[in-house]
Amino acid sequence: MTDALDPHPAPLPDAPLAVLVSGGLDSAILLAEAVRACPAVFPLYVRSGLHWEAVERAYLERFLAAIAAPNLRPLRVLDQPTADVYGAHWSTTGEGVPGADSADEAVFLPGRNVLLLAKPLIWCHLNAVPFVATAPLGTNPFPDATPAFYDGFAGIVSSAVRGDVRVLRPYSALHKVDVMRRGRRLPLEHTFSCIRPVRGLHCGACNKCAERRLAFREAHMPDPTEYAER
Repeated sequence: MTDALDPHPAPLPDAPLAVLVSGGLDSAILLAEAVRACPAVFPLYVRSGLHWEAVERAYLERFLAAIAAPNLRPLRVLDQPTADVYGAHWSTTGEGVPGADSADEAVFLPGRNVLLLAKPLIWCHLNAVPFVATAPLGTNPFPDATPAFYDGFAGIVSSAVRGDVRVLRPYSALHKVDVMRRGRRLPLEHTFSCIRPVRGLHCGACNKCAERRLAFREAHMPDPTEYAER
């Protein structure tokens, strides 16, 4: 793994750490910083049955291989299906996916962080991992990305199992461009942000592809992504 991250690393503990990874830019950069800072890093992927997950997982596996290090543990996949709750939602069917011009609210998945954190918090408790890190930014507008939500939810789950696992949010005061610059020389071509993949590629036309293009542009970084639609 290249040691070319921001010289001022994210505030991470000198202790075993789980990192919630999706394959996207923010969580991938956070994972790479954790590998540099922590004695043991456990990447956790929550599989929910969403339309893009098979492609996302393939990219994530390539990113993990590219940053391999002795303290980076194998990927743990935790199943948390959502089809029975979401029904015929665009995230599960791939139909009517919000386009590049849609507002952030269009991609809100109700209870997403509840589902993403419940099993990882229990997994951490059972495996003696005291912290789980996730990568929401300071600009995240959703109600399940507030400090009150993260701290309160972690406290509820910990009390239910008589444990004490904390949720860390090291990027919570940062903007996207700040995070991008932290990973300037990481293998970001192996990250995945699309919600309507086409032939294993970023579609180039969805809300998340537009966000990805803007992130590289505002950080003044070349975009290594192959888009199905330029």
